[in-house]
Amino acid sequence: MDTAQPAPRRRGRPGHDVDAVLAAAVRLFNTHGYDATSMFDIAETLGITKSTLYHHVTGKEQLLAMAVDRAVDGLFEAATRVRDAETGATVRLEELVRSSVLVLAERLEFVTLLLRVRGNTEVEQHALIRRREFDTLVTDLVKQAQAEGGIRRDVDPATAARLLFGMVNSLVEWYRPDRGRPEALADTVVRLAFDGLRTIDTSDDQADQEEQ
Repeated sequence: MDTAQPAPRRRGRPGHDVDAVLAAAVRLFNTHGYDATSMFDIAETLGITKSTLYHHVTGKEQLLAMAVDRAVDGLFEAATRVRDAETGATVRLEELVRSSVLVLAERLEFVTLLLRVRGNTEVEQHALIRRREFDTLVTDLVKQAQAEGGIRRDVDPATAARLLFGMVNSLVEWYRPDRGRPEALADTVVRLAFDGLRTIDTSDDQADQEEQ
């Protein structure tokens, strides 16, 4: 499938290189919507002309492709590190959840945009295909964790994978960098996902055993 490919990195005036253009575009896409944002809007935000903007990219479709790829690439980079780790599947699943939270925190605006695409363009369809590939990878890891006994086997692996990353993805709705260290947030998500909220009180069980 042909998708818009990133152009070679070009350097412009300080503050107006392709990274600055991409950051401004993503911010506008998230605020006003992709369809409602024009190249003129992006240029105006940066204080440059449209011709200068086109020096960096071919159009806003390319910017969308670059943005969603940056989000998905971060997830697959985390998955690759987990896959190569010499640990059990349950530990690798926990680490993938933790790493995904850190990717989200680091690339918050890019992940936010990724989660809003609906397949309306070829670029968006490609992004959805990559998201499904990642979902499949997580589901397979859940199955491996179940097989080794680290995850309960009475839950559907695909449903568990969706719920795990539904929790991670929900962070885009409220997380902001000033709300604490990403590492602490990642640890909290992993604890809730794998240990739950309830404290275990064994006093009643112990009393029952004494009566027997």
